[in-house]
Amino acid sequence: MPNIVFDASSLVGALLREGSVPERALIVARARDVICLSAAVAEEIRSVFSRPKFHRYVTTRRTEQVVDLLLTAALHIEPTEKVADCRDPTDNKYLELALAAQAEVIVASDSDLLVLDPWRGVRIVTPAGYLALRGA
Repeated sequence: MPNIVFDASSLVGALLREGSVPERALIVARARDVICLSAAVAEEIRSVFSRPKFHRYVTTRRTEQVVDLLLTAALHIEPTEKVADCRDPTDNKYLELALAAQAEVIVASDSDLLVLDPWRGVRIVTPAGYLALRGA
């Protein structure tokens, strides 16, 4: 099964709306691919999900449900190579993880990552683009 990486922004859509395209992408990825996480990526996802601006839109149960979808099946990999290819340096962690994991795809909603598609042979696509790649 191919390795893939999700960025935090793509997962916010899954968090905010059940049945959304980002949530479907996450579910398809769990079934067909290996979702890869590093400590830095997992920390950013937790940090983004805990932002107060989301508290009025989602319950703690929903947050736990999406985190569980992501974390329970994830392959944890720690990158060893630093990358400085993204115009937003805070997003290089996704590129570093994709490189270390030999990922086929990064699923992102962040334009700073999307403009790099393809990057070193890794596709960088939106959740809808990922579903199209997988024929889902």
